[in-house]
Amino acid sequence: MMNATTGARIDAINHLRQSIADILSTPIGTRTMRRDYGSLVPALIDQPDNLLTQTRVFSAIHSALMRWEPRISVQRVRTLRDATRPGFAEIEITGIYNSEYGQPKPLRLSVPIAQGATA
Repeated sequence: MMNATTGARIDAINHLRQSIADILSTPIGTRTMRRDYGSLVPALIDQPDNLLTQTRVFSAIHSALMRWEPRISVQRVRTLRDATRPGFAEIEITGIYNSEYGQPKPLRLSVPIAQGATA
């Protein structure tokens, strides 16, 4: 497995994190030959920061990962914010990692959610 930015070798969990970041930051309809790939998260980035938008973001995350990332079964999504970095947020995903090489195991990982975010 390879880091998409540096080309360096990465482990399975960092590859999963990279994949999730790619899925969530790709607007639906922007990939040639795979127009339905991505998520609705980019369309929600500039919406009002309220409970309704947060619910929509969580729903968009969950549905995109259910469709495009079979290595994880999402159980919980929550937002992590940093007051020193306005406009930046991370999501923490708790779920089950479905490794192709072993038993499913619990997983918790954080992924940045912002326009142009990379893992």
